[in-house]
Amino acid sequence: MKEWFPAWAHDWLDVIVPTTQVLLILVGAWLLRTLVRQLIQRLGQRYALPREVVIMTRRLSGFLIYLAAVLAALGRFGVSGSVLWTAFTGFAAVAAVAFFAAWSVLSNIFCTLLIAITGSFRIGDQIELVEASDKPGAKGRVIDINLIYTTLEDVHEEGVQKPAAMLQIPNSQFFQRILRRYR
Repeated sequence: MKEWFPAWAHDWLDVIVPTTQVLLILVGAWLLRTLVRQLIQRLGQRYALPREVVIMTRRLSGFLIYLAAVLAALGRFGVSGSVLWTAFTGFAAVAAVAFFAAWSVLSNIFCTLLIAITGSFRIGDQIELVEASDKPGAKGRVIDINLIYTTLEDVHEEGVQKPAAMLQIPNSQFFQRILRRYR
């Protein structure tokens, strides 16, 4: 192949060839996407498919074609598809774990906002959080409501001497269980 180019271009062949290949891949992907879009459009008209189905199919096919083109182009520069897949799945797993870990915190913060807006209870109220209406649950006087927890001072039956205990209940629990309020 070097004989087709002038002598000064021989040093540049390591750049020219992969760049030309990448450009051809991108042009081929563009042509393929155009053909697939027209095919999907014609199929949608012929079979009277809903407009939303046609649009989503066109978008999905375009995304998949360009994704394959980018992977092929990166392969021309020596990037392995399996390495990219490993990196992507590793990142996705870390993101999923981070989202799951943050979900409970975000849920508690949102429930704090709901407690404030709905006025379910206030500081000083006697409340009881029960799982079923016939079973006793966590009972106490509300002494603090912060972004994550509501703190209750444990209420004792009369005549029972126990040291005062503080219960910290995640705010999301007030929307998952039955709440009894005594004012």
